[in-house]
Amino acid sequence: MLPIAILCGGLATRLRPVTETIPKSLISIHGEPFIHYQLRYLYDQGIRDVVLCVGYLGHMIKASVGDGKAFGLNVKYSYDGDRLLGTGGAINKALTYLGEDFFLMYGDSYLPINFNRVETAYFESKKPALLTILENSGKWDKSNIIYQDGEILEYNKKSNNSAMHYIDYGLSILSSSIIKGYNIDDNFDLSDVYHKLSIIKKIAGYIVSERFYEIGSFVGISDLEQYLKVN
Repeated sequence: MLPIAILCGGLATRLRPVTETIPKSLISIHGEPFIHYQLRYLYDQGIRDVVLCVGYLGHMIKASVGDGKAFGLNVKYSYDGDRLLGTGGAINKALTYLGEDFFLMYGDSYLPINFNRVETAYFESKKPALLTILENSGKWDKSNIIYQDGEILEYNKKSNNSAMHYIDYGLSILSSSIIKGYNIDDNFDLSDVYHKLSIIKKIAGYIVSERFYEIGSFVGISDLEQYLKVN
């Protein structure tokens, strides 16, 4: 299986005051840090190499996870440094550890999905990027993708329109060449990269039917705790 980068360097301001003293990844779910659930799940999916892109209070994540051996994984760390780099800048800095192609997900996501099938779809697409997408119609968050006839026609988080019925599910695969070729300041957002790729039809879509779970809000935390009770 491809390595995976997990973006967990954000400030998590929506979860204050909880995240004033701990990073979002260490929020307690049934008495255990959330990232432990993520890592065990990734192991079950066949992932073995993980790069954690950390920023705010990142040293606390490293203290909790270590080198990953407790989870059967090889975990490395890529630090934003003195200033936040944005999602794109964080991945750019982590490329040394990631190789030619890699999975990407967010540090607040728990995604019931078959990673092996997503990887297969990526290589079959012959495109340099793949997004998992969910038909959302505004239910879980604002829809940001136009998907028709098996193709992503537009990804746009900044300008929503009525033709957007799908949302980025939270798991993607990228070729490192996409990031290396993105000539911009070292602080940039992946959503801008996805938008440009969608306009030139260089990003594949993989349809997901089951909802995503996340700890980016208190409602999301409650939903995830209920899901994990029965799964």
